[in-house]
Order: sequence, then C-alpha cells, then structure tokens
Amino acid sequence: MYAVIRTGGKQFRVAQGDIVAVEKLAGQVGDKVTFDQVLFVGGNGEVKIGTPSLPEARVTAEILDQGKAKKVIVFKKKRRKSYSRKRGHRQQLTTLKIVEIQG
Repeated sequence: MYAVIRTGGKQFRVAQGDIVAVEKLAGQVGDKVTFDQVLFVGGNGEVKIGTPSLPEARVTAEILDQGKAKKVIVFKKKRRKSYSRKRGHRQQLTTLKIVEIQG
C-alpha cells in the first residue's frame, strides 16, 4: 500500500518502511508525526483519490533525524561593473521513516 502526502509545499509518494527527507517539522528524534493531508491512497487493487484530500486517511511517521541539506551556492556577477555577490543556503530537513498508512 502506498500514499501521496503533502507537506512543506511538496508532495511525496510514500510506502510503509520508506525513509524520506522533508522540510523541517517540529519535534524531537523518536517522536511520531501524523500527516492528515493524504491526497491519494493506492495498492492492493484499490485506489482512493481525494478532492483535494481524503478525510479518513492518515500516514504516521517517526522522526529519525533533524539535519541540514547540502549547501547551495548562489553567485551573481555583472561583467565589467565590479559587481559580484556570493550567498550560501542550507535547507533544514527532517528525515522520516513511514510507520503506518491508514486508508
């Protein structure tokens, strides 16, 4: 069984036992997180599609890690104008393990 959930402005296709990295969520390592915005549940020959989400569906996950992604460098330059800007950004991520899908 798998599901499509929405979190952090993005959509993720998850199945039980999957490990996914999503935008930072509040909580400590070992806490359980429940996602209510389940857009799609499929598997076992049965498909449920939400409009936009399924009210009875839930996805439960466990927080494995709170960390940061790799650094992204933003470099701007205009030739012959002695203008250059260098900025870096590291997005904060939460690593989750999908424990249960209730559809």
